[in-house]
Amino acid sequence: MTSAREHATPDGANGSVGVRDRLLDSAYAVILAGRWGRLRMADIASRAGVSRQTLYNEFGSKEGLLQAVVVREAESFLDGVMAIFASHRSDPVQAVGEATRWTLVSSAENPLLRAIITGDDELLPVLTTRAEPLHVALGERMRAFMAESWPSLGDRGNDIVEVSLRLTLSYVLLPTDPDQAARRVELVVRSLLATTRETASS
Repeated sequence: MTSAREHATPDGANGSVGVRDRLLDSAYAVILAGRWGRLRMADIASRAGVSRQTLYNEFGSKEGLLQAVVVREAESFLDGVMAIFASHRSDPVQAVGEATRWTLVSSAENPLLRAIITGDDELLPVLTTRAEPLHVALGERMRAFMAESWPSLGDRGNDIVEVSLRLTLSYVLLPTDPDQAARRVELVVRSLLATTRETASS
């Protein structure tokens, strides 16, 4: 899978975007090298060739920088998920199941996720107890696609996104067989849809 860091905008195209991407790339490299807990913001800024104040202006804190690195990487995953959704517009259950399967297979090979899951204690909470920015970033695009592609689902579309997203992320953290996980997520989504149909017909 292509890492999000490969899509950085060249510095000459947009100065502020170029600086942000350099900082994200610098933090990405630090995480993969296993040095996140030991490095200061000043060290990361120096690696990117900018001032520490510029780094703080962009991300606010070291935690904010970490969150931004993870969200950028997740956006590249979500591009793949959206492509799968688009190719299964006739069946939301199959769309979610295939997206789950693809995400689990791809995440197993992703160096950033592996570094976070196996790294120091400062990293893992960005995928667990402090994962709200990640959930928001992923959920917004998924809910918008649900509303556009399957408007008849109404609020139940939001429920499907919430449940499938949380289940998929839990499987990413504790890997299992992708096919088995996909079947389980499909079962949950199918149950939600069945409830929607029962409510509509009553």
